[in-house]
Amino acid sequence: MSQTAIDLDHLARQTGGDQDLERELLTLFAQQCVRHLRTIHQAEDARSRMDAAHTLKGAARAIGAWQVADAADAIERQLAETNLRGTEAAMDTLALAAAEARAVIARHDCAA
Repeated sequence: MSQTAIDLDHLARQTGGDQDLERELLTLFAQQCVRHLRTIHQAEDARSRMDAAHTLKGAARAIGAWQVADAADAIERQLAETNLRGTEAAMDTLALAAAEARAVIARHDCAA
């Protein structure tokens, strides 16, 4: 992929360059990924799944995880349209983007 999983320049602008805050936000995002992905995959009702996708999209945009945000947005739109075709592929895309973002976060924490 040509983009990095997390736009660290965007994150630095969001935090004013405060590296401790960056680490805190990245840690929180990694935790949110796990929680919201679980809801998106396992929730019985579309509304809960849409809410989780929407929340994850916002959190991803805040830290510059653009691929996660785009994939969560696609799932949210598909569920809103009750268009379940393609949702499985979109979920796979989201899971991959989230895994890549979490790998960047793990490396970022190790470099700190």
